Amino acid sequence: MPLIRAIGLMSGTSMDGVDLAFIETDADRTVRRGPVALAPYSEADRALLRQALADAAPMTDRRARPGVLAQVEAMVTLRHAEAVEAFLAAQNIGADTLDIIGFHGQTVLHKPVNRLTVQIGDGAALARRLGIPVAFDFRADDVAAGGQGAPLVPVYHQALVAAAGLALPVGVLNIGGVANITICAAGDAPLACDTGPGNALIDDLMLARTGAAIDRDGAAATKGRVNPPALAALMAHPFFQKNPPKSLDRNVFSILPVQSLSTGDAAATLAAFTAEAVAKLLTLISARLQSIIVCGGGAKNPVIMRELGARTGIPISTADSLGWSSDAMEAQAFAYLAARRLRNLPITFPSTTGVAAPMAGGIILAP
Repeated sequence: MPLIRAIGLMSGTSMDGVDLAFIETDADRTVRRGPVALAPYSEADRALLRQALADAAPMTDRRARPGVLAQVEAMVTLRHAEAVEAFLAAQNIGADTLDIIGFHGQTVLHKPVNRLTVQIGDGAALARRLGIPVAFDFRADDVAAGGQGAPLVPVYHQALVAAAGLALPVGVLNIGGVANITICAAGDAPLACDTGPGNALIDDLMLARTGAAIDRDGAAATKGRVNPPALAALMAHPFFQKNPPKSLDRNVFSILPVQSLSTGDAAATLAAFTAEAVAKLLTLISARLQSIIVCGGGAKNPVIMRELGARTGIPISTADSLGWSSDAMEAQAFAYLAARRLRNLPITFPSTTGVAAPMAGGIILAP
């Protein structure tokens, strides 16, 4: 069976830009990873996206576009189209050689308890402009069937772990705006769930304190100390008592418990919060892992990485150390999920989202 040539597109809860990745895959255990890129959003784009999150908060109909959402959806679609066109030109990839594009869109609301998840981005418009079939809206079917609709990447993590021949069980931890983990064990479907906050709270803190929505290289957190009472207040959220499967909206947690702290202490406490949430999840499910492999933006924060090792007692490494890509992991995953959708293979499972039976999610639209 010929390999599927796919490009994956991911705009995550950190809202830093569009990640792009090219892969060739059989939609199962064979994945040939190709070039990757990031097309950053402008500050004006990010401001619009933050407004979209606020305007989406009261939504009850996933097809509605209140406030700036229609404007932002057009912007998101345009930015993705421009990013793909620039990527194809830079990598000398012909559009006519591609089988599918996996388009995640931008999550503006995720409330699976209400059977509601909203990812904005016009898949039909993207397919028309690029002249390439587009798979999109990957989460909706799972949520409508009673699943969490997240995380979606575990089936890709499982393929990577199997190909690498790692000692099992192993955890693959993605730290984006929200953090999620995939636990791969011998002979089992992956177990996965959101663990808690990723970088979103730190980004919000730094934006409010410094005007730049990032603690680059953990510079602020390195200068601070963890505040135990504030950390305990953050960990008191009922989410941490729930068994998986479970998932989160970006804005579930508040930075209020660290508001009175210095920027350094607040950043250090929030970094510890991300790590403590992972440790709590592993205790909850009694997982004894050989190692944890970290991808996503959090892999670049040495304070988060140090706290993970200290709080879990498990060897921690980065995806890049295995020859994977910390930055492009989710974009690669959405290329892989699009390939599975093309072959009508499941992307969500009872052990990853809690859906009753394995499901193939997403819509494919031809140009």
